[in-house]
Amino acid sequence: MTGTDKKDNSRRRDSSEQKKEYKEELLSIDRVTRVTAWGRQLRFRAVLVIWDGKGNVWLWTWKSWEVVDAIAKAINNAKKNLTKVKIENGTVPYDIKVKYKSAVIMVHPASEGTWLIAWWAARKVLWVAGYTDVLAKRYGSNNHINNARATIKALSSFK
Repeated sequence: MTGTDKKDNSRRRDSSEQKKEYKEELLSIDRVTRVTAWGRQLRFRAVLVIWDGKGNVWLWTWKSWEVVDAIAKAINNAKKNLTKVKIENGTVPYDIKVKYKSAVIMVHPASEGTWLIAWWAARKVLWVAGYTDVLAKRYGSNNHINNARATIKALSSFK
């Protein structure tokens, strides 16, 4: 093994170990079609949540002809629209019930060690936002985008 091989390996390790500025969680990638006079137009929709580590979180969706482009555009647009959330000892400060369209979510503080007990869209949003102990219950809609937006609306409404 030569000295140049060691340098190349160390460069790869350094670039992979770099910390990201934002924590990103992909909620879903869906194929969506629109029927036009020219036929079916196939595109991909990326839904993701980002967090900057300073208490700011946001959810964004974007459609594109390719998956990679949809994810990149969603990340860039979400970075521009971050909203502040409040965390007290890894949980929410008090009970809250929020409605977004037909999705209703109730978020409750939990004791230490409870972890995140919630439906998967709300759980991913809470995890990305930095919460460790929260109870959440959803009512109404099964739509994961509306439930995630209701969760973000609940988290951003704490005073």
